[in-house]
Amino acid sequence: MKIRYAIPALAAAAALALAGCTNTEGGNGGTTEPAAPEGIQADSAAVALLPAEVKDSGALRLGTDAEYPPNEYKDANGDPTGWGVTLAEAVSSKLGLEPEWEILGFDSILPRIEEGALDVGASSFTDNVERQKTVDFVNYLNAGSQWAAAAGATVDPENACGLTVAVQQGTVQHTDELPARSDACVEAGEDAIEILPFDGQPEVTNAVVNGQADAFSADSPVTGDAVASTDGQLELVGELFDAAPYGFAVQKDSGMAEAVQAALQSLIDDGTYLEILTAAGIESGAVESATINVGAE
Repeated sequence: MKIRYAIPALAAAAALALAGCTNTEGGNGGTTEPAAPEGIQADSAAVALLPAEVKDSGALRLGTDAEYPPNEYKDANGDPTGWGVTLAEAVSSKLGLEPEWEILGFDSILPRIEEGALDVGASSFTDNVERQKTVDFVNYLNAGSQWAAAAGATVDPENACGLTVAVQQGTVQHTDELPARSDACVEAGEDAIEILPFDGQPEVTNAVVNGQADAFSADSPVTGDAVASTDGQLELVGELFDAAPYGFAVQKDSGMAEAVQAALQSLIDDGTYLEILTAAGIESGAVESATINVGAE
């Protein structure tokens, strides 16, 4: 399937600025680019649910930040790839639409969906009640949070007061998890956690590798890929926690949620969905049915 690809001016400038200092192609070198399943046919039931303006456009406008390997990242040509991108393009095929990608800052995607400039946000969004106030989510994976630290370090996420912890800007680890942990430290009379945010996960990973941070927190598939990509320099620490669903974000009450849900369910039913997840090694997080807004706080 042909992919139409656009980068807004501000996002393009940011991408160029990052290109000189980080490697976003498959994390730190350990991720292989996924091959999209071929021969995916449009599902008539899903197509029938599309809002007329989207159906008539012939394109599905997708937004991702492409800085979160192995889920979404940039290939050697700077185009979005990763298993999350592959799954989103499979959904697009089921809807009979051509995927049209925009690479944006993570925090910019949901506002653009709200204003109708994008049809789908495909950027490993954790579905939660707060985000449901502004967008709807079609849930496609169960994931959790996981910390990583330098190999041999004595880091415990449950005893992290006073540590410096890196994180990607705008993720639930940045907005919810780490502030809550830090507040608990202060309330207990201990030093706060120094939260060190970066625009992209490769920068987060590098911060721990080069000793700028003691650890990082990210979604479990991302942490696992980062550890595997650093040749033994990092290791998982603590247990997986805060399991929650990923969701494709769509404009609230627009009808897109039902169309995307039907497309995803078709992929689940014909086996394509599990094929994509198995190729990425994350089949343990597979859902049995496509749902809408099942995330909780």
